Amino acid sequence: MTVNEIMADLQAHGSESIKKILLNHGVKEPFFGVKIEHLKTIQKKVKKDYSLAKDLYATGNADAMYLAGLITDDSKMTKADLQAWAEQALSNNINEYTVPWVAAESNYGFELGLEWIDSDKDHVAAAGWSTLGNVAALKADSELNLATYRALLQRVINNIHTSANRVKARMNIFVMNVGCYILPLADEAVAAATKIGAVYVDTTGTACKVPDATTYIDKVKARGAQGKKKKTVKC
Repeated sequence: MTVNEIMADLQAHGSESIKKILLNHGVKEPFFGVKIEHLKTIQKKVKKDYSLAKDLYATGNADAMYLAGLITDDSKMTKADLQAWAEQALSNNINEYTVPWVAAESNYGFELGLEWIDSDKDHVAAAGWSTLGNVAALKADSELNLATYRALLQRVINNIHTSANRVKARMNIFVMNVGCYILPLADEAVAAATKIGAVYVDTTGTACKVPDATTYIDKVKARGAQGKKKKTVKC
């Protein structure tokens, strides 16, 4: 499929009701409001296509950008590609999911995640925290820099309550990911979550709730899933 064919397909499958919901969740124009279910139908047809993914992402259409993250060959993504994607990811679904998913499964996730969390652009910083959390979910503990993750937990403790809204949300998820996926730091993540306490995030009138990190980690532990890594973070 070509970019033009896919864009026509996306437009034909757009929904005003879906679009309204996504707008409330921080997705920004332009986009058609296509269900993820349909994006995955296209993904099955295309499979992996690095060049097509870059061209779709470059349209700036949030539906196409999400699809780009599903079909790109993460191993071919360069640092320049990922940096450009992070900078352009103004929609919450792209900066909190698509870009971090691709970055974490690329060769540069940990490196770029550390750079992005220092950005003065909220959407880039949010992508950074989400990327680092996804790296924790994917990589074996022996492959992770545990000292850096320990320092990041302390950084969250120190800064979460004064951080920007969406950065704060991703910091909270980061603590959860450390507690759920990095066994040597699980107790420290719970201790961090306890120190942090309740996290308030403005969900702009949606029904979304901020998960309590301690409760979430405890539930994962109770069902025997703590420390079990993911094969992919994309969904």
